[in-house]
Parts: sequence; structure tokens; C-alpha cells
Amino acid sequence: MQSQRTLQIMKRRRTITTTTTPPTPSTPPTPQTIHKALHSNTSPKPISHSTKKPRNLLTNLKTLQSPPLITPISPDHQTLKWVPLNLGKSELFLPLTFPTGQTFRWKQTGTLQYTGVIGSHLVSLKQLDNGDVAYCFHHTTCEANARLVLLDFLNVRICLSDMWEAFSASDSRFAELARHLGGARVLRQDPLECLIQFLCSSNNNIGRITKMVDFVSSLGNYLGTVEGFQFHQFPSLDQMSQVSEGELREAGFGYRAKYIIGTVDALRSKPGGGVDWLASLRQSDLPEVIDALSILPGVGPKVAACIALFSLDQHHAIPVDTHVWQIATRYLIPELAGARLTPKLCSRVADAFVGKYGKYAGWAQTLLFIAELPSQRALLPSNFWTTEEKKSAKQKGGRASGD
Repeated sequence: MQSQRTLQIMKRRRTITTTTTPPTPSTPPTPQTIHKALHSNTSPKPISHSTKKPRNLLTNLKTLQSPPLITPISPDHQTLKWVPLNLGKSELFLPLTFPTGQTFRWKQTGTLQYTGVIGSHLVSLKQLDNGDVAYCFHHTTCEANARLVLLDFLNVRICLSDMWEAFSASDSRFAELARHLGGARVLRQDPLECLIQFLCSSNNNIGRITKMVDFVSSLGNYLGTVEGFQFHQFPSLDQMSQVSEGELREAGFGYRAKYIIGTVDALRSKPGGGVDWLASLRQSDLPEVIDALSILPGVGPKVAACIALFSLDQHHAIPVDTHVWQIATRYLIPELAGARLTPKLCSRVADAFVGKYGKYAGWAQTLLFIAELPSQRALLPSNFWTTEEKKSAKQKGGRASGD
């Protein structure tokens, strides 16, 4: 029988009809505003092996005039204001960014449209016919700040097309993949949200991970419903501490329940607060980040690398699992093909990626990983895969395998 606390949580997940207030046109941010609003002022510049100076996407966004509004009618007959981000398909292609295992909180709410929560802002992103991405806020207290938070989340300080060009110049296979899989961007997520999601991912599949993440999310403040999906602000450590291990097990978390409870307790005991402690890791070197995260219950090397890459600005972090091991032994270290993956060889794999792709190796590895997913096979030429590669790809379904 379910506990009273669990019943209260489930009752909270009711359907609530909210009114969407159309946002007003946003003006591109000034350099001073961007510097103040974004979390880090030490993000490295895009890698480039050419003498051409890499472009800064934020600079491009700042110099553009205020974009015109696109105002389609939503299914519930409310008018939504879609504002173009001036990010082309080569910089952000939504189907290659959101449903590929980086985050499990975003829902597909239309054709080439995804909806999620960033901080306290409920937002939809949509790929337009011209390739640009437009956004629409369903819930926000300050649209100007929400736009800056959105740009930060999308990692727009990093020019993806320049990076892909540099990688392609030294790797013919990457060049071919990038031609068909452009716009696969690495997100800059909230560290706490990313950490809890990947604690749920260990030895799991995407469907079950999503259910677990939805359950945790329901502990946060309700923000609205879009296309039948309820969205909540990600819960604080205090909100998560109100749930017991038993309630999480009853909700289907299994052994991961004790890791989530233990990690929440460990973070709450950090001097200055666990949220600030996690954010401070963005200023540390990768080995220090991995060591710091690994003291948390349930965080092993792969989960730590995922958190580092997807939320802590560690762009050369390589989450190594059996799928990444197969990629590495096929294309980077073929002499190790057939060997059993060990912690020592995990380090060898990471070193191989960094040696090949440099300080943005994690971004390169993300594209190579996405190319192995069956859901992306349709975007590649039929003759791209060998028979052995096709057999291997059938076994993959996302970044949700064991640590």
C-alpha cells in the first residue's frame, strides 16, 4: 500500500489549466547585461586549428536587430509569441540535442518542438522552416532575464560550426558525420538537476529514467501544462529531502533510491550549501571535478563525466561506457579491440579522444555517440555503415547504460 506522503505527491500531479501570457519582443542583450547574467566568465573559446578567428555567437546575437514575432495559434486557441533566436540549424538542431540522452526533462510537444524548464522559466523551442530556432515562454517572471538564462543553457558562447570545421579538417569520418548530423549541441545544464538525472540513469533505459526524473521533478513548484505534459521547477535540496528512501523505492527507483537520498543529504551538509558547491566545480580542473563528484553516493566515473560535460564546463570530459568503448576501438585505438573494458582502459579511451579532438573532445564524442543511435540512422546514407557497425548500432538506445 502506498504511503500517505507518496499519495500526496501523486495528487499534486493533477492537470491544471493555466493561461499562457504572450511574451513581448526581446531586445538582444548588451555585453554588460550578458556578463552579469551568465554564470561563468571564464568559458574557453572554440577550438580552431585555422588562422581564422572563431566566431562568438553571443556577439552575433547582440548585433542583430530585434527579431520579428511569429504568432501561430496554439491547440488551446491561445496566441503564442515565437521569437527567433537567430541560431541556424548548423548551430542548433533540436532533434539531435534534446532526445539523445543529455537531459530527460524536455518533452516533444509538437513537430520539431520541445518544451522544458530552465530555472523557473517554462519555455518551448521550435525549429522553423528556415532552420532557425524560435522560443516561446509559457511561464516566466522576467522575460529579459529568461532569454539570457536560455542562451546560457544552450551554450551559445561556443560556435558549433567553427568547432565542427576544425574537427572535420583532421578527421574525414567526423567530416562525413557532421555533414549529416549538424547542430548536435552540448547543453549547459543546472548542475544539481544534471546530477540527479544521471543518478537515475545508472543501469537503466531512457523510458524508465524519464519516469524517475518526472517523479523527482513533481516535487518542485508547478509551472504549467503544455500539450498534456505537466512541468515543474526542479526541486530544491530541501524539497527533495522531504521524500524518504522508502517512498522512492515504492515509486520504482530501486537501489538508486538510497543514492539519491544519500546525495541530497551530502549536499545539504556542505558548508555554504550544496548548490553553490556544485557550481564552484565549474572553476576546477577535470580531475578535481571527477574526484569531488565521486565522493557522492552512486556517482562513479561515467556518471561524474556526464555531469562534468553537461553542466560543469568540462568540455573535454569523456563519459566512457561500453558503447563509447566500441567507438574508440573501432576508430581511435583499434589495437585494443576485443579487450575487456577496465577502469585503466577507460582512462585510455578518454585520453584517445582528447588526443584526437583536444579541449572540446567531449563535444566530438557526443556527435560520434549520437551517430550510433538507431533513431539517427535515417539521417545517414544507407552505405555509411558496415555490416558489423549496423549490428552494433541495434544494441544502442541512448546514454543510459551502466556506469
